[in-house]
Amino acid sequence: MFRNQYDTDVTTWSPAGRLFQVEYAMEAVKQGSAAIGLRSKTHVVLACVNKTNSELASHQKKIFKVDEHIGVAIAGLTADGRVLSRYMRSECINYSYTYESPLPVGRLVVQLADKAQVCTQRSWKRPYGVGLLVAGLDESGAHLYYNCPSGNYFEYQAFAIGSRSQAAKTYLERRFDNFNSSSREELIKDALIATRESLQGEKLRSSVCTIAVIGVGEPFHILDQETVQKLIDEFEIVKEDDVPPAEPQPEGEQDAAADQGAGADQGGGDAAASEGAAPMDI
Repeated sequence: MFRNQYDTDVTTWSPAGRLFQVEYAMEAVKQGSAAIGLRSKTHVVLACVNKTNSELASHQKKIFKVDEHIGVAIAGLTADGRVLSRYMRSECINYSYTYESPLPVGRLVVQLADKAQVCTQRSWKRPYGVGLLVAGLDESGAHLYYNCPSGNYFEYQAFAIGSRSQAAKTYLERRFDNFNSSSREELIKDALIATRESLQGEKLRSSVCTIAVIGVGEPFHILDQETVQKLIDEFEIVKEDDVPPAEPQPEGEQDAAADQGAGADQGGGDAAASEGAAPMDI
């Protein structure tokens, strides 16, 4: 995207019918660290990548608790995400005080979308540069919504936003049919695998990801690092167990392989050293 004469104001339309400032805000979401959400009939799991600007700094919080039955994960400008999460908390408190019941998730998402839309229609405002994955549970079941800076909102079975989220989306699309009937542990495991896909080669550790869960009989809460690391270790053990064992060779082939191995040993030690090297972690 390049600067042009139609992007100086959020209320200025281009001849092609585009609002460039809104598109720039949506681009800011793509630049943020990845956030992933999955839901089944009874549970919703949120996951995010903890990205730091420096090795000397701690990461910024990307998952916020709104109420006992609602939580959000953000990608984009963290400051905008904090402001919107506070707004959502206020709406939940006011509704609970007035009606003595929890605020339905869909109604809160609509109010949040209306708030974001106002910023696309006022020349003295700018769009919020953050995308939100809203996870919630109400009388109609578990929900996962995505709120866009343009004011649009969509309900998903599973979704990923942020930088390098396409690899996570590809994994979620392959596993899409299983999510609706998945258990809590299976959802968390899929969320961890999708997070690992978005890291693109970096090793998955509890220090680089955050997991939050909400479900029937389970209020929204963020899992501590020790629990997440145990789940990651369990997942890696399962992956190792999935490797099929090598088939035994017939005796004749074994003798031939032994003769070839003896010849290789006499030929030189460099080849043997290279064969004995540890495989590269992927």
